[in-house]
Amino acid sequence: MSSIVSMKSLLESGVHFGHRTNKWNPLMRPYIFTERNGIHIIDLQQTVKLLTTAYNLVRDTAAQGGSVMFVGTKRQAQETIAEEAIRCGMPYVTERWLGGMITNWTTMFNRIQEMEKLERMRDSGEIHRLTKKEGLLIERDIKRLQTRLTGVRNMKHVPDLLFIVDVVREHTAVHEANLLGIPVIALVDTNCDPRQIDYVIPSNDDAIRAIKLLVGKIADAVIEGKTMVKDDDKVEAAVAETPAARVAAGARPRFEEEVELEDTDLLGASTLAKLGPKPELETATEEEPEAKVTKEEPEVKTADVEPEVKATEVEPEAEVLVPLAAADKKGITEETLEVIEEEVEKKVAGKAKPAKKADDDEPVVAKLEEEKPATKAKRPKKTVKDVVEDIGDIAEDIVDDVKEKVEDVVEDIKDKLEDIVENDDDKK
Repeated sequence: MSSIVSMKSLLESGVHFGHRTNKWNPLMRPYIFTERNGIHIIDLQQTVKLLTTAYNLVRDTAAQGGSVMFVGTKRQAQETIAEEAIRCGMPYVTERWLGGMITNWTTMFNRIQEMEKLERMRDSGEIHRLTKKEGLLIERDIKRLQTRLTGVRNMKHVPDLLFIVDVVREHTAVHEANLLGIPVIALVDTNCDPRQIDYVIPSNDDAIRAIKLLVGKIADAVIEGKTMVKDDDKVEAAVAETPAARVAAGARPRFEEEVELEDTDLLGASTLAKLGPKPELETATEEEPEAKVTKEEPEVKTADVEPEVKATEVEPEAEVLVPLAAADKKGITEETLEVIEEEVEKKVAGKAKPAKKADDDEPVVAKLEEEKPATKAKRPKKTVKDVVEDIGDIAEDIVDDVKEKVEDVVEDIKDKLEDIVENDDDKK
């Protein structure tokens, strides 16, 4: 496995210098090479090996679309952490680690949304509509939120890895990552506890040059992982466009047309035997159009039918009932129709009285039958207008009668009320 960084560059950056011997942590004994002038010297061979392991892990995580959070709040690391995180496009924390930054990410995300909302108010000029004091308070809130949340404002979820500089100072971040099971990569000095770190990189965490070298290598790993994803996408797109890939993928699925199957294809022999009469019905139905064609022959249509129908005489009663039916469609009530029918019957009965007074001899009956059509022909026809006028007269009579009855009832009520009032006065 090739090394990511040379031993010479590590020595030049001062990665091998540890803390004073009186401040060391005994758990760091495996990573200490020797002691010189009261200072522990870190074993750089292990540093190179463990740095390569962390480099590969970060690269694979970035290739899979994961995110790495860079954390370093000490003065020596703030500028380097911000520059390298921005260069590789990852979130970072350079100010105080807010409690619950990842364990209470929902609240942190809401605060980020609030910061963006206040920034929109300031940029749109809406803040100038408020009072001077309110505007100053909002400006202070924006400044405070930007200071603490600028590095994570583009982070949409909890990170997949944590890279930390100085474990002693960032113990809260280490604890939260352990609670959530997030792997931790850290620069561990001789005064730190390596038990809480998943991927230890023994190095000097106080020298600016050492921090810049190692943080730069982790940022390079992130960039390499992202380029691997882009290269894979390009290769897959190129392979998908080749004819061989299309043939391997197979033809596109096509929708099969629905084919009408006959009963013989779907049913068994016993079922078809039970459905034996069905084909006969189908043949009969198929022969129906021929019968219809024979029925529609031109010989059936005779010209003599219409004159006979026209020559038939309509009886007078039917002639009277026709306008009545027409008038009934216009909204005439049943009572008025009954009255009209009674009047018509009376008129017809009055005209038929001379025939009843005659004897029942056959000659007289014959004469009456001969005279009947003549009288019917002479009888005037009533139009709809005449019927409507008659109905109007009858309706006026009915209304007058109703009015008289209502007036009588009202007068009776008035008399009764007056009597009641007089009786009450007498009692009082």
